[in-house]
Amino acid sequence: MDIKDISGTTTLRNGIAMPVLGLGVYKAKEGREVIESVQHALEAGYRHIDTASFYGNENGVGEAIRTSNIPREDVFVTTKVWNDDQGFEQTLSAFDSSLKELGMDYADLYLIHWPVPGKYLETWKALEKLYNEGRVKAIGVSNCLEHHLNEILENFEIVPMVLQNEFHPRLVQQPLLNFCKRNNIQYEAWSPLMRGEVFKLDILKELADNYNKTVAQLIIRWNLQKGVVTIPKSVHRDRIFENADVFDFVISGECVRRIDSLDRGERTGAHPNNFMDHFRDN
Repeated sequence: MDIKDISGTTTLRNGIAMPVLGLGVYKAKEGREVIESVQHALEAGYRHIDTASFYGNENGVGEAIRTSNIPREDVFVTTKVWNDDQGFEQTLSAFDSSLKELGMDYADLYLIHWPVPGKYLETWKALEKLYNEGRVKAIGVSNCLEHHLNEILENFEIVPMVLQNEFHPRLVQQPLLNFCKRNNIQYEAWSPLMRGEVFKLDILKELADNYNKTVAQLIIRWNLQKGVVTIPKSVHRDRIFENADVFDFVISGECVRRIDSLDRGERTGAHPNNFMDHFRDN
């Protein structure tokens, strides 16, 4: 990964360049809030925006990019197929709907949002079709474990190019990171700041102070040095700019190990093996 500045990218297994730092827009309200968030990010130099049909704000993301005067091809846009839309034909239709909402004729990355049992393999088949037709530049999965990935590897020719999972100091899952590295699958973090819970860990404040950085900046830098693409979310201009100010320092190997040691297998979201129950209950 090239992490020297905000223009840094990682090269996916098919040769596509993916920016290593992006803006997540989960829970950013459709309309003015998400439009301004994306505008702030583009102003700060971000060229990677991560949305999903489930977020309900694809339209605003697309509008912000169209009105930015930044060429479409210079912004890496990710969206995802939601659980209720999975299956072969349903996924193809959902992708059409997402492009219509975004106001775009292609996506840079399309992900399976969650591995719906009995459906996600058919969904992957649809993603392969979209990729082979050139309607999306890269395809991948989100919220998957090794056994989900192995099912795809065993049944299909195209290996997922990206795995986007919950990833933060309390949920490192190093064996899964190692699996992805062996199979040339780019790991990507959602909830890198543990929905704000990282700020409660005193050791991180101590480590961040050593670099004259905030806890958020320390953890985003840790993500990048772990080889993990990261998409911290915010709707606040100052926080969006702060999260991008992570390219003028390098944390030591010892610091990386100390952050790694905080892993407790704790999740802020659903577990990939029982997420269906989670969404039925919420």
